[in-house]
Amino acid sequence: MDQEARQPLATEGNAADWFVDRHVRDGRGGSTAFRDADRSLTYAALQRESGRFASGLARAGIGRECRIALVLLDSVDFPVAFWGALRAGVVPVPINTLLPADQTGSILADCRAQLLVVSAPLLPALRPVIAGLPALRHVIVAGGAEGTQFAEFLGDGAGFERPVQAHADEVAFWLYSSGSTSTPKGVRHVHASLRATADTYAAQVLGIQPDDVVFSAAKLFFAYGLGNAMTFPMSVGASSVLLAQRPTPDAVLEVMRTHQPSIFAGVPTLFAGLLAHPATGPGAGSARLRRCISAGEALPRHIGETWSRVVGTDILDGIGSTEMLHIFLSNRPDDVQYGTSGLPVPGYEVRVVTESGTDAAEEEPGELLVRGPSAAEGYWNQRAKSRSTFVGEWTFTGDKYVRQPDGYYRYCGRTDDMFKVSGVWVSPFEVEAALVSHPAVLEAAVVGHPDGDGLTKPRAFIVLKQGWEASAALREELQAHVKERAGPWKYPRWIEALRELPKTATGKIQRFKLREITGG
Repeated sequence: MDQEARQPLATEGNAADWFVDRHVRDGRGGSTAFRDADRSLTYAALQRESGRFASGLARAGIGRECRIALVLLDSVDFPVAFWGALRAGVVPVPINTLLPADQTGSILADCRAQLLVVSAPLLPALRPVIAGLPALRHVIVAGGAEGTQFAEFLGDGAGFERPVQAHADEVAFWLYSSGSTSTPKGVRHVHASLRATADTYAAQVLGIQPDDVVFSAAKLFFAYGLGNAMTFPMSVGASSVLLAQRPTPDAVLEVMRTHQPSIFAGVPTLFAGLLAHPATGPGAGSARLRRCISAGEALPRHIGETWSRVVGTDILDGIGSTEMLHIFLSNRPDDVQYGTSGLPVPGYEVRVVTESGTDAAEEEPGELLVRGPSAAEGYWNQRAKSRSTFVGEWTFTGDKYVRQPDGYYRYCGRTDDMFKVSGVWVSPFEVEAALVSHPAVLEAAVVGHPDGDGLTKPRAFIVLKQGWEASAALREELQAHVKERAGPWKYPRWIEALRELPKTATGKIQRFKLREITGG
């Protein structure tokens, strides 16, 4: 063995050192890192409790590179378990708490989790599926009064005063994709990716500061929320407010009034719901609100413009992905162009390519490719999909975009969702944006559907705002509205009102289910 191979890996390669221990070393240990409805946690307490969780893992026989699953509501237990796992060199796998039990069971089986940390209210539904998992050896319950309790599991922290030595390129955690177009895939991320998103988007676009209080309605279990509510505030020693329950407009406004966050992160559906709420006004309840961000799906122009007028703060709309960990294309403070996803985040490059693989011309739709420091290592047990998505340094996003002459990028839809009408590409998002700009429509989704001659035309599914009813007259009014806003050939030939649209648990519309409804 040569001298270089015998050298120990640098401990700073473990992300827990930079995000947790650094603040204690630099005198910020007494600053509040997280608060939920019941408790708060300082950086010093997070260092101590994550060390205790790490020693609990060791006592349970969970070794380096083994996977543990976190089916946790947003509370201070989540960062303790997440950073405790990284501290021990164990790989945490946050799982969507809103998934049906059978899907959660499939993910647990796929990642072969040896230990599950689950919030007590979620345990009853999971009991039938976890009983038959051969790899699962321990179930730790956060809250409640049954099973091995989270507090009982924690050790004394001995041996984990510092994080284990890890390489920056070592796999640190997994996330599962949202499943908006297919079965969720296990996405493997390395330690360095966490700091990469903090050094790029959080520092250079969001401009996060140590005195910020962040509230993310998007949950910790998926990439957008993980950055907003955890790694971004932790990158500067700021504070995060966690909400365990569903982020309904009422619940969100209560958090805004109570905790006065300065940064709020949401998704387009929530921003629309908040604007429809009579209590939404300047600051959305927070006198400190200085910045709002949106991702998950593209933000319709009229929602951004209305929010800016009513609340008094712009929404920085952007696009990210589980594969890239967070936002890589975004609007900027004082440089917002609603109706676009903005410009590449510093540190990232994007391309729009045609089906033939050549760079698309301005205003020509094509698939968006991105390269940057936070790209995932690949998918778990899906080699063919990894090869088609991660090609050299470039990641194929599956999103259709056009690059405008001014350099801004405009979202058109998922590659699988685009369709042609009279030989011209139609963006479902463009038709949807026109529909939701009508005062009657809260949400909309558009898919291609064959007419009587077998030609593809737009078909719309809408959710009406309270006080409106579906009628032939409203349908004709909406069709005329789309013709005026989007173009005469793009109007939906069919419009169907639903009580709700099929969505993933992270709020993304599942258009493939609507195509199944139509038989398309």
